Parts: sequence; C-alpha cells; structure tokens
Amino acid sequence: MIDKEFIKTKLFLIKSYYEELEQILSFSDSEIKEDFIKLRAIERVIQLIVDEIIDINNHIVRYHPLKLPNDFQSSFLILAENNILPESFAKKIAPVVGLRNRLVHRYEKIDLDLLLNLIRKNKDDFIEYVKHILDFIQKS
Repeated sequence: MIDKEFIKTKLFLIKSYYEELEQILSFSDSEIKEDFIKLRAIERVIQLIVDEIIDINNHIVRYHPLKLPNDFQSSFLILAENNILPESFAKKIAPVVGLRNRLVHRYEKIDLDLLLNLIRKNKDDFIEYVKHILDFIQKS
C-alpha cells in the first residue's frame, strides 16, 4: 500500500529544495561560475531533488505495485505507462537522473554553461512533477 504521508513529505522536501535552487539562480551565471560555493550548492540541490524524486518513483512502483524498472531513469516511463505521469513529461524529465549521476560521480567534465542553461530552462519540471504526484495520491 502506498504511504501517502511518506510521499507528501518527499514532495515537501522537493519544494523546499526548489526554493533554495531559485535563490541560487537569482545570481547570474558568471557569479555562480566564479563562486565555487554557489556552484557546489546548485549541484547538491539538484542531487537532493532528484534523490527525492527517485525515492517517490521507487515507492510508487513497489507499493502500487507496478512492473520493476531497469534503472532509475526508466521508473519515469513506468509511471507514464500507468497514467501517473503524462508520457511526454516522463520522457522530458527522466534524463535528470543522468545529470544527477554525472554531478555526483563526476563521470565527465561538466560544461558549466550547458549545466546552468539546462537547469534554468528545466527547473520548473520539478514543480510539475510535484503536481502530477499530488494529483495521483489524491486520486488513489
């Protein structure tokens, strides 16, 4: 059985981290790139948001129960297959897991201009995710 309070707590954390992200993004790209504290803060906040999203996806998959995903990224598509997330949105947000992994594990050198552009352009996906999951738990 899905634990709605667990999910609501995670959603609250996502919204809190999103507010922190907004504060950091109030600085210009050059100010962020020149200040390693701001840069590391953005990296960490993205990691925290994505970790909460992964926890929510895994919880829903486990307790709904749904087909097990091959990896964290495919969990978004499983939620889309089960009408929990719109398919186009799931495909759009799923790659954030790869971004998180590159930031955390330093798989490759990150292009800071590209990173900041991606975050600024797609940050509202986190809030859209929260809305879709809230809709889902309210209906179930």
